[in-house]
Amino acid sequence: MPIDFSNPTVVAVLAIVVLAIMIAIAVIWYRRSTAMRLRKRFGSEYERAVLEQGSERKAEEVLADRETRVRKLKLRELGAVQRDRFAEDWNTVQARFVDHPKGALIEADELVTALMQARGYPVTGFEESVDDISVNYPRVTENYRSAHTVAVLSARGQVSTEELRTAMIQYRNLFDEILKTDSSVESSHSWPVAHATTRSIR
Repeated sequence: MPIDFSNPTVVAVLAIVVLAIMIAIAVIWYRRSTAMRLRKRFGSEYERAVLEQGSERKAEEVLADRETRVRKLKLRELGAVQRDRFAEDWNTVQARFVDHPKGALIEADELVTALMQARGYPVTGFEESVDDISVNYPRVTENYRSAHTVAVLSARGQVSTEELRTAMIQYRNLFDEILKTDSSVESSHSWPVAHATTRSIR
């Protein structure tokens, strides 16, 4: 039966149907593009969030909330003097690892926290700190979780020397990422010094 386009009611119904289809297509496109963007940005953190939340949609909501929260933070670059001081502090902590691995690992955890605070992260609790870090440093977020777990267990004497060594390297990778400037321009002084003692824990 042909459609009577001269009937205003029929035309109105068709317009509503077409609009509904367009909105549905737009919503699907938006969700897919958002999912692709979040997957690209968060990498393995995206998959972890899906497992924790039980669905991609819930995971995407959680990750988007993280982005919104971090976007509101007043994150700041460190000056050259500040960066050099942190790099030297890391060298000191890392040098202690050979003789005092447990104590050095705990100090490394504290130094990472201090660095995060200096960059403008609130550091109100470990889980929130991990979430905040995952937005800008997703590649090393799992390092933070693993290293922190070992640091906590080391205080109870429940980890091996190899686990301590691995955790120290994980902290170093995280520390290096946070210490870098956003433009990834490295100081001509601090970074060669900061990496000079890494042989001791490899």
